[in-house]
Amino acid sequence: MKTILRQSWDNSWLLSVTAGLLLGLSYPPVPLPFLIFIAFLLIFRIVDLSDSAREAAYKVYPAFLIWNIITTYWLVMATVAGGVAAILANAAVMTIPIMLQYKVQRTKLSPWLIALFQTAFWLSYEYLHHLWDLAWPWLAVGNAWANMPQLVQYISVTGYWGISFWVIFATALCHQYLKKPKQSTRFVAIAVLLIFPLWSILISALGKATESKETHEVVVVQPNFDSYESNGGFPSARQANSHLLSLTDSVITDKTNLIVWPENAVQNQVLNIDGYRPASDQAKNQLTNYVQKQQTTLITGATFFEFYEDEIPALPHADQRGPYLAFNAALGFYPNRQMQAYRKHNLVPIVERIPFVHFLNAIDVFGWVDWNQIQGYGKGYLANQFSVNGTQTPALICYDSVFPNWILNYVRNGAGYLTIITNDGWWGNTSGHSQHFAYARLRAIEFDRWIVRSANNGISGIIAPDGSVKVETPYWKTTAFNYKVPVLTSQTWYVRLGDWLPYLMIIISAIGIGIPYARFLDD
Repeated sequence: MKTILRQSWDNSWLLSVTAGLLLGLSYPPVPLPFLIFIAFLLIFRIVDLSDSAREAAYKVYPAFLIWNIITTYWLVMATVAGGVAAILANAAVMTIPIMLQYKVQRTKLSPWLIALFQTAFWLSYEYLHHLWDLAWPWLAVGNAWANMPQLVQYISVTGYWGISFWVIFATALCHQYLKKPKQSTRFVAIAVLLIFPLWSILISALGKATESKETHEVVVVQPNFDSYESNGGFPSARQANSHLLSLTDSVITDKTNLIVWPENAVQNQVLNIDGYRPASDQAKNQLTNYVQKQQTTLITGATFFEFYEDEIPALPHADQRGPYLAFNAALGFYPNRQMQAYRKHNLVPIVERIPFVHFLNAIDVFGWVDWNQIQGYGKGYLANQFSVNGTQTPALICYDSVFPNWILNYVRNGAGYLTIITNDGWWGNTSGHSQHFAYARLRAIEFDRWIVRSANNGISGIIAPDGSVKVETPYWKTTAFNYKVPVLTSQTWYVRLGDWLPYLMIIISAIGIGIPYARFLDD
């Protein structure tokens, strides 16, 4: 048996496949996040067995490919070619920090310092992967722990980056101990492994300062439209809108402060000008009249067409009415003011918007591609919120909700609770919608805010600031409910300090990148 284990420990390809399986099984809906420690231990072993940075990346790639397939296989439900390309490309990008980890592994630094640099490389990769046009934060290490909120309460200080730090640093230290057993390394590894969950338990025991002086009665609607059918499967957009109103009427009261409908709930295309599309005007008039009658606010998703007279943006569409862009938007309807629109900022690469479209258009000097027509949705840049009875709440549209550095803008500017509208029906009854709902639990903890979530087919629900789920609707069910949501004004240390941890890791990474090239540190 010892011989078999030794041979397995020295077999890079077996380790890679095993690590990939363990990584895939670490993420929701599978409740086994602890497997991620073992998986990264095997990855560090592969790095140690490699003879070059390129070889390390080559041998770890199967692990990352399997990880991506198990966790995000559902991407192919919307587009097979796009989903396969995304999985292959993301697995390749993930090997970049592995090559840097190989470089620092070959230095004569102390074990804990090697582990720190290896951790910094991984966190820097995760953070920078959030910031470009091909952003895909779905497989951030912290997301594996979304359904274990009791063990990660400390992210109210660190952001969910703190989970990645905990997992990678503890595992890197364990690998350094296995490589060169030293009492000091073992002590530090055990300390790091235990201190973060103990910190979380202490926070839970002391309790958060989440007292609220007021609550808002919120109605959440889950219409269960078929995303692949026009008008959500109804004969007309008007009937689809009537379905939404009927569900709302089933649970609304005279004390309701806010109605929340999901992403793209309004089946009409809504324009920022009147009189050109009677159906669009009809929808706006219908919803405006409804909120005036109910004396409440409605937030709903819709495709919003914005026409421009001045300050025309780059790459606009155009027709007889003039230049315009289409946005995946959230619309706010009020009983006593004009409709307000939020234009989605974080757009899904390729599916919603062509990455680097302005750069590609600039270098296409021969005009071979009509970038105006294929660009997808316009990108919003303003973190505007919706006013609800004296407080503010954003309408985080789908992908927005997995970018904590974007949500910071809202909480710092007075959001009393966080509203998420999404349509996860594109992925069918796969793990995609379960993961998306689970990740919202991390946002609740980071920002000490209640989460109101309306999903077209589910999962809709209410999440408390400690990450506990108060309401969770079944998937693929037509339903609606109301809930009294506390309005909070507290600010966590993460809100006050922002992304201090990844910034620190980037600085440490910059130092670490230069170290292997210092001759006096080489083997």
